[in-house]
Formats: sequence, structure tokens, C-alpha cells
Amino acid sequence: MLDFVRPSYNMNCPCSHIPLTDEQLTKVIKKYDSNGDRYLNKEDLKEVFRQLGSTAPIWRAARAHHHADKNGDGRIDMTVELDQQVKYARKHGYILASACCKK
Repeated sequence: MLDFVRPSYNMNCPCSHIPLTDEQLTKVIKKYDSNGDRYLNKEDLKEVFRQLGSTAPIWRAARAHHHADKNGDGRIDMTVELDQQVKYARKHGYILASACCKK
């Protein structure tokens, strides 16, 4: 399992961080579709940002939901709106965590 952190998590970290690609973010986000309906609700998004290492996953999920839910139906359609979710996560700089980042 990959571990993720935000870059600001450990600013003194001597390692080089690896930015997540859109494809990697898409894979991470897709696996949190809790009921397999190809939609993400706010609870699913909280788990996404918890896994991505957010220090405030509830707040981040609410902001991401607001950013990506373009049709206003209360959920993220993974066939239409997922690219907006990926764009939001990428904008906020999630990276792969190396061993020194997890201390």
C-alpha cells in the first residue's frame, strides 16, 4: 500500500518528494467508491483525503466536493466529474511519502 502526505507535513524532510500523477490520483480516488455505484459521496471523499494524508480530511472533503460537484446532485460522478476531483487534489500538492516523511 502506498503512503501519502502533503508536502508541508515535514518541511525539514531531506528526501525528494514524488508528485502524484493524475493517473495515480485517479486510482487512489476510485478505490474509495464504498458501494460500487461509480459515485463518491462526502464520506467517501473523507476517506480519500484521510488516505492522502490530509490533516483536516472532513474540511478538505467538503471543499473538494464543492469544487468537483458541478451538477449539484450531492455526489461526484466518476464518469463525468472525477477529473475535477483529481484536479483539486493535484492543486493541493499530494505526494508519495518516503520513509523519512512518516516519522
